[in-house]
Amino acid sequence: MHKPYLAQLRALGDPARAEGMRGYHKVDREYLGLSNPQINDLTKGWRQELDTPARVALADALWQTDIYEARLAAAKLLTQARIRPDDTAAWELIASWPPDFDSWAIADHACMAGQKRLVADPARLDAVEKWVTSEHMWTRRAALVITLPWTRQKHPKPAELAARDRILGWAAQLVPDHQWFIQKAIGWWLRELSKRDPDRTIAFIDRHGAQMKPFAVKEAMRHLRKA
Repeated sequence: MHKPYLAQLRALGDPARAEGMRGYHKVDREYLGLSNPQINDLTKGWRQELDTPARVALADALWQTDIYEARLAAAKLLTQARIRPDDTAAWELIASWPPDFDSWAIADHACMAGQKRLVADPARLDAVEKWVTSEHMWTRRAALVITLPWTRQKHPKPAELAARDRILGWAAQLVPDHQWFIQKAIGWWLRELSKRDPDRTIAFIDRHGAQMKPFAVKEAMRHLRKA
């Protein structure tokens, strides 16, 4: 099923750009040399022509190729606030991807798709909670990246505040993990939270900042006034 769609990606490839991308991402896989806008344009058309089951099947097939742009396209196929019907298939596919994460770019695109599905059904946070204790660093990181929407509610309802505190608890669990990408994710989550909930951000730093890497604390406090 995926071959005609992969052919469309390949037709836009730029070998020189692909070589530069390989050097930048430092992960040994095939790169075609497409830009994000090119992938966006293609996947926008695909979303319009395919129903939800076909999109899920295509996303799965593209992901399994392990081609950089194909994996981004897989994520973009499922990045949509409303998917009808919003059954479990799209979410279950996205939730199966974190063990394959090996670079921030692919992980972040996949998490953007996952963010939409979590907001659509916050009960799915139960599955994400298990990622926090994964032995796979990228899966642990994904638990924070995929839950960024809970930093952004301007007027959170009680259930949203409870979820926010729950995720802050996950971040606290990850504080002793001093791998750069984990610390960066903690700082990122808190930085976004500080824009709308500075009190919770400051409280977290007061309690856990001494155990965090200094760069992560700096990231978390970027938008807050220095005392």
